[in-house]
Amino acid sequence: MRLTFASGAAAFAAAFMLSPLFDGGTWFWTSLGAVLAVVAAGLLSSRLALPAWAAPLLSVAAAWIYLTAAFASDKAWALLVPTKESVAELARLLGVGWDDIQRFAAPVPTTEGITLLTAGGVALIAIAVDVLAARLRRAALAGLPLLALATVPATILSDPISWPAFIVAALGFVGLLIADGRERVGRWGRAVLVRRTTRAATPQSGSRTPADTSGLRLSGKRIGFAAIVLAVLVPALLPTMEPVSFFTFGVGGSGSGRGNSISIPNPIANLKGQLELPEPREVLTYTNNDDQARYLRIYALDAFDGNQFGMTEPKGSPANRTENGPLPPPIGLGRDPKINNVVTNVHISDQIARLSFLPLPYPARQIQVDGDWRADVDTLMVFSTRDEAAGLEYEVQTSEPAPDADLLDKLDTLQPAVDPRYLDLPRNLPEDIRDLAFRETNDGTTKYQKAVLLQKFFTGGSFTYDLRTQGHSNSALRDFLLYDRVGYCEQFAASMAVLARLVGIPSRVAIGYTGGTKVGDHWTVGTNDSHSWPELYFEGVGWLPFEPTPSGTMGQGSARVPPYSLPRPEPTGTSATPTPGASSSAADESADPGARQNPRALDREGLIPTGTVPVDESMPLIGKIGIGAGALVLLLLIPAGVRLITRNRRVRALGWKVTEPADELTARMVSDRVNSSVAAAWAELDDALYDYGMARQPSETPRALARRLTQQYEFDSDSAAAIAAIASAVERALFARNPGPVGPMSKDLRKVRQALAATVSRGRRLRAVLLPPSTLRRLRGLGERLLDGFDLLENIRLRRTAAQKGT
Repeated sequence: MRLTFASGAAAFAAAFMLSPLFDGGTWFWTSLGAVLAVVAAGLLSSRLALPAWAAPLLSVAAAWIYLTAAFASDKAWALLVPTKESVAELARLLGVGWDDIQRFAAPVPTTEGITLLTAGGVALIAIAVDVLAARLRRAALAGLPLLALATVPATILSDPISWPAFIVAALGFVGLLIADGRERVGRWGRAVLVRRTTRAATPQSGSRTPADTSGLRLSGKRIGFAAIVLAVLVPALLPTMEPVSFFTFGVGGSGSGRGNSISIPNPIANLKGQLELPEPREVLTYTNNDDQARYLRIYALDAFDGNQFGMTEPKGSPANRTENGPLPPPIGLGRDPKINNVVTNVHISDQIARLSFLPLPYPARQIQVDGDWRADVDTLMVFSTRDEAAGLEYEVQTSEPAPDADLLDKLDTLQPAVDPRYLDLPRNLPEDIRDLAFRETNDGTTKYQKAVLLQKFFTGGSFTYDLRTQGHSNSALRDFLLYDRVGYCEQFAASMAVLARLVGIPSRVAIGYTGGTKVGDHWTVGTNDSHSWPELYFEGVGWLPFEPTPSGTMGQGSARVPPYSLPRPEPTGTSATPTPGASSSAADESADPGARQNPRALDREGLIPTGTVPVDESMPLIGKIGIGAGALVLLLLIPAGVRLITRNRRVRALGWKVTEPADELTARMVSDRVNSSVAAAWAELDDALYDYGMARQPSETPRALARRLTQQYEFDSDSAAAIAAIASAVERALFARNPGPVGPMSKDLRKVRQALAATVSRGRRLRAVLLPPSTLRRLRGLGERLLDGFDLLENIRLRRTAAQKGT
């Protein structure tokens, strides 16, 4: 029963490391109750002597009953016994808890669902520890589930695990190991100490005394405490490493440190603040393969509360890291529109304020950027919970739809398969705003035509661009649309998005930068290019930007109207006869009005393709599998590589030819070479025998070994002569005062190896090459020497014993 208590204590001690993840202590006491339920079930299993397979089932049942009583007692029978309704309630809470974990950042609030998930997880860890330590008697392996608890905060938080929590968890595991050692000693009745130089005490005949475990307990405590102290002190002297997140917690938290929370400033306030700077500042520069200006979006605001647009917190799972390859496909984009593939290289200034989102053209297909950057599946915003955009250089590959008016009209019959939140509006929206939306779009028969009419409503000349505008309420929106009609890009974008939703077009507001200004061979974007524009959704094409803000000197200077949003030119009659006074010069404009360039089209976002399709540089899955398999093969070939290096080193020594020394000085010089050459031959022969499963007997002399191998494996005359020569050289080097001349032994050794290999199976030969047992034997020897080091630690005495004091 001691192990059952120790297992529960170790599991609960490890749960202390979860403390930084939670805001509140409800999870702590609930998890304690779950561990106590598992311990009670373990004690009952030990009392009833249940088999090892039945004990975890009883523990699971006990944990289930406890969780039912704690979270679904009103739906259980007699507050404890699970019922169908209680099971459904627990399942519902688990789903809610999982959604909360994805939504919140650490430290997360201890909601009922999160508390249930935590208590259930700690209970499962406690059951696993109890099974390994108390049932299977593998206390050391019980550290693996305890380590699983430690990986959760280590991978979620950027801050290291607090040393008090680590010490508590480590003491729990050390206590489990000590309890296991005492249990084993008490069962067998003799002390099995770590140091092999100490003999166990022998009990007197005729009496059975309990085993003395004080030495074992003392040695275990010394090693355990020393390991804990080193684990706490050594990392403090080493540089820290950034953690890798394997768990997805939402963004927007307020925990200490950066953690997995992301700082999202008020996009609207930040936008106006940049536009009102007295002197423009450079934000970024970019180049692309078609040398056209492009809007760079940072935020996508989707939630309108009646006052202003806000952003739903983005979610980025580990699978959506930019380093994993292509981003999720843009929502709604079909096969009908023409696609322009563009590669853009962006360089962010290192002087910008903290920014956790990347400015990107939409829709990005793939991004090559350093750091942990993730894409929100719904909006394709790319953000990071640890890194900042300042000073970054990255490459963006985009697949931009280039629809025309006819295609957008044709796709009007498709029902939008987009989240309904992009049509949500407050119920108290003024009726005159609703009337305005329907009145201005009355002439449009399709949603696309209504969108063009809305854009024309704002750019027709009745609105004025001015930064001196305040207010975001319903009344401010009403004043802007119906009365003063003065505002800046945020009012224009938000107002068009609201009107679009009123006529059934899903919409959102984008905030970022316009295409900037061409300077030399690159485009420069400054704070004065900060901008907001609406994005409208059309099934089959996806999200398309529109531009209701006036451009040029009387508005947002670098704003550009997308070509698909321009009104269709009205056809007029043509005449083949030149009018009087008309010039026939080829430099004049064509008589066809449709061939004339629209003045506004000259200042638009260039979307004309160059015919260059960027190469998809992402690695295919088969390539990743191949790299992983290659790395595994290299790892498995390490013993073979070590064996090959050792053999080559010995072969070089075998090539030495040493003749009779001419004087005493020469004799001393060649003595080491003689011994090295002979030792290399003998060591290589010994390893070859071990690799082929013909281990040399410890009592065999070299001559006896040569005779046995020759007779047992029926060597031919050449092989017998070769092994006899090696044995003779070894005996002369060992026993003769003057070993005499020693010739190169590489040929003899190769002959012996070939003879030995011919006597074993092909599988044995392959194993000797790929996984040589002689190398594995050396690795085991290294492990034994490490244990000998622990034996030396065991002999260290911190204080004198009573016998030593008496002397």
